[in-house]
Amino acid sequence: MRSAVARERRLRAVRALFAIERGERVALAWAAGYFFCLLCSYYVLRPLRDEMGIQGGVRNLPWLFTGTLAAMLCAVPLFGALAARLPRRRLLPAVYGFFIANLAVFFALFASGSGAEWSARAFFIWVSVFNLFVVSVFWSFMVDVFSAQQGKRLFGLIAGGGSAGALAGPALTATAAPVLGTANLLAVSAAFLLLAIGCVGRLAAWADRQPPRTRNAAADARREAREPIGGGAWAGVACVARSGYLAGIAGYVVLYTVLSTFLYLQQARIVADAISDPAQRTALFASMDLAVNAASLAGQILLAQAMLRRFGVAAALALVPALTVAGFLALGTWPTLAVVVAFQIARRAGDFAITRPARELLFAVVGREAKYKAKNFIDTVVFRCGDALGGWLFAGLGSIGLGVSAIALGAVPVAAAWLALGVGMGRRHARMQRLREDAQ
Repeated sequence: MRSAVARERRLRAVRALFAIERGERVALAWAAGYFFCLLCSYYVLRPLRDEMGIQGGVRNLPWLFTGTLAAMLCAVPLFGALAARLPRRRLLPAVYGFFIANLAVFFALFASGSGAEWSARAFFIWVSVFNLFVVSVFWSFMVDVFSAQQGKRLFGLIAGGGSAGALAGPALTATAAPVLGTANLLAVSAAFLLLAIGCVGRLAAWADRQPPRTRNAAADARREAREPIGGGAWAGVACVARSGYLAGIAGYVVLYTVLSTFLYLQQARIVADAISDPAQRTALFASMDLAVNAASLAGQILLAQAMLRRFGVAAALALVPALTVAGFLALGTWPTLAVVVAFQIARRAGDFAITRPARELLFAVVGREAKYKAKNFIDTVVFRCGDALGGWLFAGLGSIGLGVSAIALGAVPVAAAWLALGVGMGRRHARMQRLREDAQ
């Protein structure tokens, strides 16, 4: 009896601290578990991808970013066509099943050792496509299942499940790689994707049982759960072209990726100059991932919900741009390994903990086709366009003799423009949410 009372008190305390309503605990657990499995699957592979990128030559990275963009341009219409034909309960398992099959192909290539150089380049491009697709589809599902108000309370905690998986993934790679070898790590990654498919089914079942939030919502929810999204293979592009709001989100993502690519290439150059041993570089990348994900997890649990509820989406969208302005100023002044590592960790942790959940909330006020197709187009093609643009801009600036310091200082006004756009998009989201709530 006492244990039951104590357990109920603990549950009430947790609900009060994190503002979790009674019917949301199960969904939160499945959503966090789902994101844990996805990011654990990806972070098992990420240190391998980064080392393969350096082994292929830092000069070749812009070509790999361009190859990733080309792969995205092929993948997006295929996803659009699939989404037009399958309901969400079948769409997500189909996407993850496709990537599991890809892992089986790479497993065979790495185990045989054939075409090692080209296999490494293909793997770099594939992982760069894989991580964007699986996470984009995950957040599309989240903004489809949860309301905007629920998202402000729950998305930080759900993202925390992803950060826990992102901690487990590098730890698995660091401990298991010497024992299992590279090829068998791919099988570990595939196993976590299978677990993610199971979480999709349970979360979809929970969503189907929820009471309607408006008078017409019950029929709409049942129909949307059963029916395909519809539209054409390139419907996401049309959605972005027609909507200034979605175009603003796309612009925010482009600026984020251009600046991320600048920092990534500066990191690659500084690390390659400072550390000659491939094993030591891989260990550094894994250690950075662990630091980022530990800081992200703490921020998602302790800060994200409070910041989104108290200061709103605009402040959350401005956080990482403000860090980026400060970071590039520091890197321009002191272009050292310690500075680039600290900048990268702070920027990525701030993005995962605060800014990324806020960016996903921008899609909570748009229609279902935009949530899946336009969002997927922005998260993949637009994202990789920014990568390719950033890669070639960096190469061009380097070709005219600019070093790390000059490029970093040149990135500062771009980061300031990103900051202004983030504040503007957050305010527009707030207006659209109020109009949506008034209409209901």
